[in-house]
Amino acid sequence: MEDGQVSTPFGRRPVTLALVKRQIATTKIKQGKTADKWKVFRDASEARETLGLQDRSLAVLDALLSFYPENELRQDAQLVVFPSNIQLSIRAHGIAGATLRRHLALLVETGLIIRKDSANGKRYARKDEDGSIEHAYGFDISPLLTRSEELALLAQQVAAERLAFRREKEALTICRRDIRKLITAAFDEGSPGDWVQMEERYLDLVRRIPRNPTLHDLRNIAAEMSVLRQDVLKLLNFEDISANMSTNDAHNERHIQNSNTKPLNELEPSSEKEQGAKPSEKKRAESVPIRAFPIGLVLRACPEISNYGPDGRISNWRELMTAAVVVRSMLGVSPSAYQEACEAMGPENAAVTIASILERGGHINSPGGYLRDLTNRAKRGEFSLGPVLMALLRAAGHSEKATG
Repeated sequence: MEDGQVSTPFGRRPVTLALVKRQIATTKIKQGKTADKWKVFRDASEARETLGLQDRSLAVLDALLSFYPENELRQDAQLVVFPSNIQLSIRAHGIAGATLRRHLALLVETGLIIRKDSANGKRYARKDEDGSIEHAYGFDISPLLTRSEELALLAQQVAAERLAFRREKEALTICRRDIRKLITAAFDEGSPGDWVQMEERYLDLVRRIPRNPTLHDLRNIAAEMSVLRQDVLKLLNFEDISANMSTNDAHNERHIQNSNTKPLNELEPSSEKEQGAKPSEKKRAESVPIRAFPIGLVLRACPEISNYGPDGRISNWRELMTAAVVVRSMLGVSPSAYQEACEAMGPENAAVTIASILERGGHINSPGGYLRDLTNRAKRGEFSLGPVLMALLRAAGHSEKATG
């Protein structure tokens, strides 16, 4: 860019003071400054969300840089490229003309390139007698050289935030796993304590995890999950487990840092009940199966089903599913209705649903029709066993108090 020159855009495009300021800044590039154009491009790509760029914007910037013949951007070089829109479109993988113009405008707006328009708006270069470019009209890419350090710093910040996000997500996943398995073990082994309340606290925290959480969201939820884990350990009266788990977490973190693994895409496989799915999330609900509940919790909520197990008791999931088939026939639920429920919910959860219907037998006029309705709701992601089991557990607790 010629010293002191300010170029206004051709046609109806307005000029802004910010645009003028950026153009003046390019005339003050440090003498002899250089930068690798593809390194600068990678930094801009890394910081694209901070800059407000889209993937197509980067494709257009990549195409523009390909028209600059050298790999190194130099302060003393001619840094204006002048491809036609057709040439740009071809190198940007066939991007449409309107889309190309929109993303060129976005690159100008974010200050990564500057328009240097000719009198008639055409892009071309005028050469002198020696064949060297004397004047060029097109897109000035000197802002990339001017902002090379800034873009590198932004890229580093984004990378650091991504690493912190991944570590926070992994820590939350481990904490969730600990709580889930400890509560399950407490139910299965009949440990004394208000485990229903612990289960409800856990499910409430999981429901509050946003679908696309920020680092701030993860830190807040992780802090509350950590408190809940400590409360679970206190209720189990395991004084030394907390220290062991902290040591394990530190070991896991070192292992994660030393392993070349892919980032986790999910916090942890979970049910629609946990995530608080809504009807509008049908596709997501169909992709994540409803989680089987702890067998101990199910039998406390639905004790009647135990009468139909071997020797009048149930000790595992296989026995529960066998008992559910017997109860299904007794309730008059057709084989097709039960098979459809198994396909929609999974066999374990279908068995739990049958057990809950049996428990509320006096309040349900048509068990078969009721099961089909729940199956349809499960297909739409609208049915959750959690509230059903919690209601039955509370009812059982009130009944015990009344007879106690």
